[in-house]
Amino acid sequence: MKEKSKRQTDPALAQARRDQVLCAAADCFRRKGYHGAGMAEISKTAGMSAGHIYNYFASKEAIIESIIEQDMEKMFSIFQEFEDQPGDLVTILLDGLDHAVDHHTDVNQGALDLEMFAEAARNDKVAEQLRKSDCYAREKMRNLLLSERSLIKDLSATELESRIEVMFAMINGITLRKTLNPHVDKATLLLALRPAMRVLLVPFSCNK
Repeated sequence: MKEKSKRQTDPALAQARRDQVLCAAADCFRRKGYHGAGMAEISKTAGMSAGHIYNYFASKEAIIESIIEQDMEKMFSIFQEFEDQPGDLVTILLDGLDHAVDHHTDVNQGALDLEMFAEAARNDKVAEQLRKSDCYAREKMRNLLLSERSLIKDLSATELESRIEVMFAMINGITLRKTLNPHVDKATLLLALRPAMRVLLVPFSCNK
């Protein structure tokens, strides 16, 4: 009861504790996999008792859902930056590839992403969360590409969706490429990724 009272009067501390658990859980999932990392392992890594963790998360599944929600919040921030930046949208999105490649070539982040994808194949609730996140990302990209600053705002809905799917496939595929070829670097990827992405951001007639 004392802990609950503290959390109610000190939300900043409660959030810090939640972040501490999420960080520890992500580390455990990367090293031991979702099923290999029990609450005892997570509590040990977090430096707090399992009982204390249950004050913030009802289950291990709730922890992974919060990790996905945390990623969604970061994604929202990135898309908000794209929307707020003045100037040419194509240039803004191509410059944003630097961050995307950094994220998807991060070995620790890649290990966590692959573990969540694997869990989604056997856990409907996790799969639903990941699909919700993907749907949100596609919606934000669609809104950008339909804005007045976009060169492809007049495309048919089908062609626009096709381009978004290919864009996301290229970006998400970097995680797999980094896993299979650990020596691939950011500069090498951007050398081909930027012109390939530009093709999708302008009318095909402009690429001839």
